Amino acid sequence: MDTTRNPAMLFALPLFLILVFLVADVEGLFVASMGVGLIVLIRWMALDSTYRTVRRRLRLAQAHANHYLLPEDLDYPCQMLLRRAQNAVEAIMNSRVHKAGLIDSIENQVSLPEEIWQIGQRLRRLSVMHAEHGKIIPRELPPGMEDAFKPYTSALDAAWTSLSQRVRHLEKYAKQVLKADKVYHAHRRLETLAARTPEYQQLIAETVRDELAHERIRELADQAAHVRKLFEESIMQARQAAGELLRSPLT
Repeated sequence: MDTTRNPAMLFALPLFLILVFLVADVEGLFVASMGVGLIVLIRWMALDSTYRTVRRRLRLAQAHANHYLLPEDLDYPCQMLLRRAQNAVEAIMNSRVHKAGLIDSIENQVSLPEEIWQIGQRLRRLSVMHAEHGKIIPRELPPGMEDAFKPYTSALDAAWTSLSQRVRHLEKYAKQVLKADKVYHAHRRLETLAARTPEYQQLIAETVRDELAHERIRELADQAAHVRKLFEESIMQARQAAGELLRSPLT
C-alpha cells in the first residue's frame, strides 16, 4: 500500500487495527494484522516491480540516446524542416509506383529512412549549436566587433542552407513520384479500356461515316500511345530525381 502517495493511509491503518481490537479478540486482531500486512507486502512488491521496470527503461534510453530523436531535441525551425523531409518520404513510400516496384523500391526502403536519420542528426546538432550561439553572442556588440562574430554565424547559416537544400531535393523527388502516380493511375484505367478497343472500333465502324471512321479509330490508338509515353516519361523523371538525391548521400 503506497502511503507516500496517499498519506491518509498512515492514519487509516492504525485506526482500523484499533477498531478491530475493540470489537474482536486477540485472535481476530492477529488475523486482521496479517491481512493488512499481506496487502501492504503485495502492494510494495508491485510498486517495486514498476520502479525497477521504469529504471531499466531509463537506463536503456540513456544507453541508446544516439539512436533516436525526441521533438525537444530540435528547435522549432529544425522540427519543421525535419517534418517536411518526413512528409516527402512518406509520400514516396505510400505511392502506387513505389508499391508496384516501378521505381527502385528496394533502394527507397534502404536509403530514404537513412536519409531522414542523417538529416535529423544534423538538425539536432544544429539546434544545440544555435542555442549555444545565442547564449554566447552578446545582444549588443561593441563597435567594430561585428565582423569578428560573423564567420561563426555564417557557418550556422551555411549548415541550415545545406540541410534545407537537401530537404528540397527530397520534396522534388516526392513531387515527381506523385506525378508518376497520377499518370500511372490513368495508365491503368486506359489499359482497362484498351482491352475493349475492338468493341469501340466496331461501334465506330457501324455508326460513323467511312471517311470519319478510320480517323476515330486511329485516334484511339494514338491516345493510348500518348498516355503510355507520358507514363514512361514520368517514371523516368522520378528515377532521375532519385538518382540526383542518392548520388550524394549524407554521411
